[in-house]
Amino acid sequence: MRLHDLTETAFDPDAVTRVGVAVSGGSDSMATLHLLAGRYQVAAVTVDHGLRPEAAEEARFVAAACARIGVAHSTLRWDGPVPSGNLMDQARRARLRLVGAWARENGIAHVALGHTADDQAETFLMRLAREAGLEGLSGMRRRFEAEGVIWHRPFLAATRAELRAFLTARGIAWVDDPSNANERFDRVKARNALQGLAPVGVTAQKLSAVVGHLAAAEAALGAVLHGFAMVHVNEDRGDLVIGAGAFAAALPPELQRRLIVAALRWVSGAEYAPRATKVDNFLAELPEHRGRTLHGCRMTSSDAEIRITREANTVAELRVSAGQLWDRWHLSGPATAGQEIASLGAEGLRQCPDWRKTGLPRASLLASPAVWQGETLVSAPLAGLENGWKATIAAGSFLSSLLRR
Repeated sequence: MRLHDLTETAFDPDAVTRVGVAVSGGSDSMATLHLLAGRYQVAAVTVDHGLRPEAAEEARFVAAACARIGVAHSTLRWDGPVPSGNLMDQARRARLRLVGAWARENGIAHVALGHTADDQAETFLMRLAREAGLEGLSGMRRRFEAEGVIWHRPFLAATRAELRAFLTARGIAWVDDPSNANERFDRVKARNALQGLAPVGVTAQKLSAVVGHLAAAEAALGAVLHGFAMVHVNEDRGDLVIGAGAFAAALPPELQRRLIVAALRWVSGAEYAPRATKVDNFLAELPEHRGRTLHGCRMTSSDAEIRITREANTVAELRVSAGQLWDRWHLSGPATAGQEIASLGAEGLRQCPDWRKTGLPRASLLASPAVWQGETLVSAPLAGLENGWKATIAAGSFLSSLLRR
């Protein structure tokens, strides 16, 4: 009954009929697939990172399982650079990009992930070890937006044992990823630690409940920050302008830090937050009105405002074909063969005689998007030289990004 209730409330039944499910072949994702397939029109997708020899066979296993229940299935092969550093995190981000692109191409707006209360508890322990604050300890969200898709974790309140019991009762098999037993990975260490905490009554379900309480507190702070931003933060053609007086008088230090971090991530388009010490240094020096570059952004302040813009050097070498996303901008206009999108830069700005009339600072315009035909400037929409082109932020508004966090 519990899994049935979670299935029924996984999505808004009036808004969602067709959903994607990311299926690795493990018990959590296989249970998610079968539970949702009984209620929604489902399409399944498996990502083969090519990191393990068994991965291709596991993808075929999922395809066969989908065929038996009449669910369309796709296998996506990662053919980019092999993830390095934090392997699990890099693989996760690669999956989001691949599955997000697959969903958009197939007109699927909602994708389900098979995370459970066990995953939530393990994530909590991992972040606790990293001395995370409230934001980090609030855990994985039940719903979030990324890659142009809305992602759901419908069974985040259920345990892995519950999902496996569902599969076993119906004779549904799953595969076990050997990396789930490799203690080289932090998540496996956290999983083992969680088992060791059971004798003192600390279980996955109880930690998930704690995470829920922390998430409620986090949401309350987020609502305060959103209310402040509605009044005192303005978007100025890709820049963010924060009222300095209100920032200093109305926000306690923790909310000042949160707002600056959120602003840096929105302006830079970065997935990760900047280092806490660098943000603290900026806040400490704020009354001195020093300029600073941080997280791919240029930050300036005065008695009236704090302005955060893209840092020109960060995007100086970035070039894409016209029609493609450049940095966080989409440019639309009368494209012709051979045209590229790149930053305006100093040379381009010299070809925009009316740039001062735009009201944007020179530093902002240097990092703004422009259309080039070889070395010839075709358009600089933000610098007063449109020639039929328009520039829009692909990530949506800053206020909407605060709500999605």
